[in-house]
Amino acid sequence: MPELPEVETIRRDLEPEIFGRVIAKVDVLQPDIVLPPHGPDAFRRQLRDRRIVGVRRRAKYLLFDVEGGSVLQVQLRMSGRFALGLEAPDPAEFRHIAARLHLDDGRILYYDDMRRLGGLRLLSLRDWKLEEKKLGPEPLASSYRATDLGRTLASTRSPVKNALMDQRRVAGVGNIYASEALFRAGVDPRRPGRDLNEPEIARLHRSVRSVLREALRQAGTSFQNYRAVNGRSGSFQASLSVYAREGEPCRTCDTPVERIVQAGRSTFFCPSCQR
Repeated sequence: MPELPEVETIRRDLEPEIFGRVIAKVDVLQPDIVLPPHGPDAFRRQLRDRRIVGVRRRAKYLLFDVEGGSVLQVQLRMSGRFALGLEAPDPAEFRHIAARLHLDDGRILYYDDMRRLGGLRLLSLRDWKLEEKKLGPEPLASSYRATDLGRTLASTRSPVKNALMDQRRVAGVGNIYASEALFRAGVDPRRPGRDLNEPEIARLHRSVRSVLREALRQAGTSFQNYRAVNGRSGSFQASLSVYAREGEPCRTCDTPVERIVQAGRSTFFCPSCQR
């Protein structure tokens, strides 16, 4: 699933291209891609002839602010992605187009989703603000301090890896970057969050922010599904220290990287560096 760096990369690709554009027409090719509270017909009708007045990200959500006080919430999930242009994208790569937003300059914004686990959801600004209250702080915000992370962890017996991935506690961090941040901080992913001491929390705070910033500079991590706009790939996968490297030597100490399962997700770590 795209995490903070991937969704932010897509936002940065799209914002200069679609900000201020009017949505002239909407085609819904796969009705199940439109999530409640609206069905496809109401979704098309309420977006038509509306101007895009903002393109932003919150946690793992991409958000289009639409004039009139609506928010188009995009949940990319495993395989959602965008293409933008005057002509249809390469059908060999974009084979599962679920929706098209026709813009007033003649270009079309295509939403492609092979697995159709993501979706498009049109909310009132009030309803979006209610949804946003469920999300934790943004880890790259200038106001996010080690003390904030410490308060988050102090209240949980859950493994620290699970706590980092809980969007109610920290927004935007998922499986890849939680594993990488814990490795950089030298923290065992199985330890209860409340057991971390102050120096460990400070290291983990720095590590979360540094790994997210580095991934963002490299347009995210591309494995099988994630691509930025028009098929652009990220390159951070070449910089991964532990994620998806089970059995390979740790880049620091040569100990084989191990894999365990936590909350149904694979966790990768070095048993020597992360004691």
